[in-house]
Formats: sequence, structure tokens, C-alpha cells
Amino acid sequence: MRRIVLNLLLIFCVCWNVQAHKVTIENALYDLPDVIFKEIGKADTFELKIKQPLDHRHPEKGYFYQRAFLSHKSFDKPMVMYLSGYNQDKPYKNELSKLLDANQLSIEHRYFGKSLPDSLDYTYLNLEQATADLHHINEIFKKIYAGKWISTGISKGGSTTIFYKYFFPNDVDVAIPYVAPLNREYEDKRLYAFLDTIGSKVCRQKLFAFQKRMLKHRKEVLPLLQMYSDGAGLKFSTLTLEQAFEYSVLELPFAFWQYYTSCDDIPSESSSLLAATQYLLKTSDIKSYSEDHIDYYLSHYYQAATEMGYYGYRTEPFKNDLKALPLQPHPYAAIVPKRISVHFDDTLLKKANDWIAKEGNRMIYINGSFDTWSATGVLPSDKVDAQWFILKGKNHRTARFVNMTPDEKKSFIATLERWGIPVANPEMK
Repeated sequence: MRRIVLNLLLIFCVCWNVQAHKVTIENALYDLPDVIFKEIGKADTFELKIKQPLDHRHPEKGYFYQRAFLSHKSFDKPMVMYLSGYNQDKPYKNELSKLLDANQLSIEHRYFGKSLPDSLDYTYLNLEQATADLHHINEIFKKIYAGKWISTGISKGGSTTIFYKYFFPNDVDVAIPYVAPLNREYEDKRLYAFLDTIGSKVCRQKLFAFQKRMLKHRKEVLPLLQMYSDGAGLKFSTLTLEQAFEYSVLELPFAFWQYYTSCDDIPSESSSLLAATQYLLKTSDIKSYSEDHIDYYLSHYYQAATEMGYYGYRTEPFKNDLKALPLQPHPYAAIVPKRISVHFDDTLLKKANDWIAKEGNRMIYINGSFDTWSATGVLPSDKVDAQWFILKGKNHRTARFVNMTPDEKKSFIATLERWGIPVANPEMK
């Protein structure tokens, strides 16, 4: 009987502690300014709506609510700010949060997903405003999380991580951008040099021959693409189907190396046109140039075409093969409908590139050797206390801590610990 009573008391104490912990985080969130929250999924996971000024310099111009997700572990553990760069419709468990056993804020970018003002005035979609959003979130949540802070992001989220460090260098203790470009101009031509040298010459020639074959047989390929488009419900208005086809062919090498699989998969000249078209759709889908896709990524394309820079497609090797796209200027990968006015200003890129090489301390860059975006990644500099990893054979999707070699992992962890970041799960797989 005594054992039963003791067990009941133990169960009661455990339940009471769990409930007290839950109430503590809820009470803490209640006390935060500009935050609306609701618990979702697992305990201590919350969807947040954070009130943000449309213009941080002039708050009187109105506000919107930015979506984020909080995964709470403990008030004394580190906090990882995961910057999506795009929409964020659910909590994303970043590998750093596992490695550090950390709390995490997954933050949607302004003008994406549900983080939209009532009127989409693109004047306020720029990196100064977007990073000011992050700074506001950082200020709010530092009221309850006093441990170490780490910012991170993947691809465009990684670029946002770099710019956030540039605008607010003291917000976080460490910044870790993954596969993140920091372009230098509207059409960053470093990508062309990368595509001319990556992999084997045989593989590059095979890709080029495939592109030429597709364009040569457009009369047979276009009806196949039309059937595919009809079946998928794709609509083309910003671009025609034929323009989308040519974009898709020009994009092929970029997409192939970004998510590299195998050169052996590239169809040979003897393969059927149906098989070749299926490969084109698998690797560089024309869906990317349909109206729904352009609308979905419009905010991204706008940022690229106004201040972040992007890439274009060389037309010179295809001057006798293109029919729907102009040879000059090079077709641009960031497609903005004509109804939206864009003007590119490289001022921020020049300042950020200069600053990051001289003052970008406590940053760790992770890139893949096959990833096309590594061509415009931040270059190593001996003027800053930072670390670079180019993971051999990895691409945009696989260049991650979990895929590092044992020596690379040791070096990564040693750097974090040297900077005062506690690593809770060094053997994470």
C-alpha cells in the first residue's frame, strides 16, 4: 500500500511539474508585446503572429502580422533563429536545433505566405525592412531567452542570414548560412564560369548536346509539353508555353548541378523524344514558368531583380536555336510580370560584400561543391574570425552538418565551442 501511495505521489509531482512548465512558457508569451500565439501539435510548440511595422522608419504608415513558429525547450537553452527566406507554414526542425538541443524560432519572410500587408506595396519589400522585422523579433524574445542566439537559414534564407548579420551584427552570437549566395550584380556572371568547369568535360558536353537536341526537335516536343500542361492544369500568360520551354532548356545545367544526381541519367541521342522530354520535366520542369509558380515566387523574384541580384542564361551557344526568347539581353531567371515596376540598385550588394569580408565575424558558411549557388557564395577572408566548409560532392539539398566527414564535424563543433556555443549532441546523425 505504501508503495502505491508513493508511486501516485511521484506521478502527481511529474504531472504537476510538466503543467507548471507549460504554464510558465504560456505566461511568458502572454507578457510579450506584439505577439499573438496558439499552441499547435506537440506541447510547447506555438504558431505566432508578430505585429510588424510596414515601414520600420515610419511606424505610422501601418502594420502587418508576421508568421513564425516557436519550439520551446527551456528558457536557459540557446535559441536558433531559422530564417526561411520564403513562406513558413509549419515548424521546421533545423539540424542546428538538434545539435545544440536548442529552442527555435522559425520565421516566415515578409510578403510571403501569411506574412502579408493588406496592400502589397512592394516599396516596403527590401532587405532593410525584412531584417528590421527579424531585429524586432529578436528584441521581443530576448526578454525571455537569455542564452546564446544563433541565426541560420538555407538558400535564400541563408542569404537573409547574411544580410541580417550585416544590418544587425550584434543581434546573435553566431550566424550560420547554408548554401547561401551573396551576389555581386544583377546578373552574376560567376555562375557561368562555374557551369563551364564543374564536373567532367564529358558530363558537361552531354548536357549541352541534350539541350541542343531539345531545341532542335521543338516541333515534336512542344505537343508533349502541351499535353503535360493540360493534364497538370498549368496556365501560361506572363510567358508563352514556347518561352517556358526555352527557359526550361536554358535552366537545365543550373538545375542539374544544384540538385546533382548522375550524368548517367542524361538521355543519350538514341533515346526516344518522349523519354528525353520526361527527363527535361524531371530536372527542369516547365511548371516553374507557369503563372501559379511565378505568382508564388513573385516576392522572391522582385527582391532578386531590385537588390539581391540573380542569374541569367547565356544565349550565345544557342543563337540559332532560340525562337521565342531574345538573345540579348540574356533572359533573366527572376521573372517579374511587366505590371510590376522594378529597378535594380547594387548599392547594398557592394556594401554587404565589402563588410562581410572585413567585419563578418563569427559566421560559418556551409556549401556543396556541386551546388551551382556555391559559385556566388561568400569567399574566405583572413580578415575575419569565420569558417568555411565546401562539402565535397554535396549539392544544394545535401550540404548539411549531418553529411560532413568526421573531421569536418569536429572542426565545426570546435569552432562553435570556441565561440561559447554549447554543443549538446555532438554525435548527432
